[in-house]
Amino acid sequence: MPPTSQPTPADASTGPNPPSSPSPRTARPGASGVPDAQTTGPKPTGVRDSRAAEPDPTGGTAPRATEPEPEGNPDRRALAKPQGAPDALAVTGAPARTPSRKDLSRKDPGGKDPGGPAAGRNPHRTPTGRGTRLAPALFMAPFFVLFALVTVAPIGYAAWLSLFHDEQSGLGFGGTRRVFSGFGNYTKALTDPLFLTSFRHIAVYCVLYIPVMVGGALLLALLLDSALARAKRFFQIAYYLPHAVPGLIAAMIWLYLYTPGLSPVLDVLDGAGLSWNFFGRDEALLSVVNISAWQWMGYNMIIFFAGLQAVPRETLEAATMDGAGAIRTALQVKVPSIRPTLILTTLFTCVGAVQLFDAPQLLQLRAHEMGESWSPTMYIFSAAFKGHDYGLAAASALLLALVAGAASYVVTKLGNRWRAA
Repeated sequence: MPPTSQPTPADASTGPNPPSSPSPRTARPGASGVPDAQTTGPKPTGVRDSRAAEPDPTGGTAPRATEPEPEGNPDRRALAKPQGAPDALAVTGAPARTPSRKDLSRKDPGGKDPGGPAAGRNPHRTPTGRGTRLAPALFMAPFFVLFALVTVAPIGYAAWLSLFHDEQSGLGFGGTRRVFSGFGNYTKALTDPLFLTSFRHIAVYCVLYIPVMVGGALLLALLLDSALARAKRFFQIAYYLPHAVPGLIAAMIWLYLYTPGLSPVLDVLDGAGLSWNFFGRDEALLSVVNISAWQWMGYNMIIFFAGLQAVPRETLEAATMDGAGAIRTALQVKVPSIRPTLILTTLFTCVGAVQLFDAPQLLQLRAHEMGESWSPTMYIFSAAFKGHDYGLAAASALLLALVAGAASYVVTKLGNRWRAA
């Protein structure tokens, strides 16, 4: 006798043929506000209804009544979908979107319909081509043109001119002719005592001027950045005003203040029983240092003050809470924070000091012991416009450029070591 299957507890309660009763998931058409399938129209072609058939407890497959998906209300659609049934959109994919009038009126460069194969193309993609590659070059072209005309061309012309010298035939009445001399002008400059002495003057000038100018500008910037400073804007403008005066005018102002009988400074010194000769052999160097420091200290002070403003206030407050005073905070917190600014300023100061010309050129009119070749630039000026030896002047200028480049390299290397320390 074949074994009979025992009904499970669930089967016992329902029987082999459970009475058909309306399921909450298969509501009557039109009930609870759900639109009837006949009124909503046929389902879209290709959309599979996962609720059309459901396994029967007896082992067969019982057809079930289908109802349309409610639209516009995700809560109602979630209630109407059988539990555990996959979403029709996940099975078949997103339904095709009906192109709008704007999409139909827009055409891609190839003339194809936006809804066609080219519709997957990213409309925000950056265009590539010759025009895109040429745009940066067009923007940078003015700089390179000016750089070539103002810097490269003069250096090249000076290098070519330094290889020649002018010779006069006979007693000088036959004119001059240009003769190729190779490195003769360089040899002449390097063996000229006046040219070598001018570099010695500049070396001493840099030793005195750079610490005074950089140290004074840093001190003024720290004073303005302190919490006790008042009228900061006024003092910033007052310190910067000397830099607004052209270098030649500044030299003329101090030339007047250095002249005995005209200078109120000398009158005050004489009244105090002191005497000072600003045009003396040794005093002339200090006079030049004073003019340059007066003109450039305010400018560098503004740079340092701007760097100090970038120091985080939280760092300063933390140093104060740790018990650091104003001087210790300035030396151990503020100054190390602006090391790059100090290095850059020192570098520019060295390059500018090597090219000193205005102040000594005017002072030598009264300080006769200075001579016309006190600085390298004065030596170049004298060789070109007084000696009319343009080859020697060009060679001396290139040698001066090499010295300035070497000084810049040394300052940069030392600054990088200090920054890394």
